[in-house]
Amino acid sequence: MTGTYAREAALARLSVNQQTVRQWTLPELVTGCAKAGVRGVGLWRGPVQEYGTAAAARLVRDAGLSVTSLCRGGFLTAADPAGRAAALENNRAAVDEAAALGTGTLVLVCGGLPPGEKDLRGARERVADALAELVPYAAERGVRPAIEPLHPMYAADRCVVSTLAQALDLAERFPADRMGVVVDTYHLWWDDSVAAQIARAGATGRIAAFQLADWVTPLPEGVLLGRGQLGDGSVDLRWFRERTDAAGYTGPIEVEIFNPALWERDGTDVLEETIERFAAHVLHNR
Repeated sequence: MTGTYAREAALARLSVNQQTVRQWTLPELVTGCAKAGVRGVGLWRGPVQEYGTAAAARLVRDAGLSVTSLCRGGFLTAADPAGRAAALENNRAAVDEAAALGTGTLVLVCGGLPPGEKDLRGARERVADALAELVPYAAERGVRPAIEPLHPMYAADRCVVSTLAQALDLAERFPADRMGVVVDTYHLWWDDSVAAQIARAGATGRIAAFQLADWVTPLPEGVLLGRGQLGDGSVDLRWFRERTDAAGYTGPIEVEIFNPALWERDGTDVLEETIERFAAHVLHNR
């Protein structure tokens, strides 16, 4: 797969998350993607709120693009009533923003352990309890929250849901059209059960988003910002695409890379490189 055909195939499914070209403003992201032929963007709440949610929705729509996901809701593990109420209020606001942007997918990062707590299972149950209140609200607005499991190194402070199996165990308490999961290669590549869990998710239409980043070593200080450009690390990205295809997922594939080295470069160059890497390492058949 080379040349024009490879690019067209890539553009048919590629979505670029705002974090991949964080050096761009929201208008620059939309303009750059539209010029390159990218059809979808994944957005983050902070920049959207700064620009104005209604204005952001118009900007994307007028450029002929779609918002493939909004990140993020979640952080639902608070043990105290006040913390729980504040988290639910914030998540209802996130749902409203997703609806205004025209995306049906709100990515949830569930939250870590409260200070002094060690009960992972108890924290996950509090997530389930909070979702029981949030999911009906989201469904009324045409938004499906999607649980994103994060690599176990984030379990203490960011996400007590570390595997796709754990995410599905929570999601399956709710109807599939109301609660989904996120398959993110950066967080799941290490798990030898992930193929079976992708198939499990696909069997009931639970895959709400499919995100890509590579795992590079050595890990930098502050591992959150250590995701690699496609093809630079250890993840078999094509294998993940083949598994999600086989599971019936036909939606956009979103590249979400947190990497300061990319942010120091020209945004147009990063975008073009991402398109090329996507074609070579995600779509190209062996």
